[in-house]
Amino acid sequence: MAAEFFRKKKKICQMCAGKGVDYKDVAIVSKYINEKGKIMPRRMTGACAKHQRYIAQQIKRARFMALIPFVK
Repeated sequence: MAAEFFRKKKKICQMCAGKGVDYKDVAIVSKYINEKGKIMPRRMTGACAKHQRYIAQQIKRARFMALIPFVK
């Protein structure tokens, strides 16, 4: 019996699809951080490189404005 391998479906960048991230929207920003408060990597978020940098910038702004904690 031959082993069958399936290629994983590539995640589509949500930002390129039209859904933006704003540091004031805590619910959306918190989707991009893990339980410990770290920023999730691109391979987990599915964002393109350009938008991953933008997401990181928005998370850092939200932390600075005390909307989300630095660590949980």
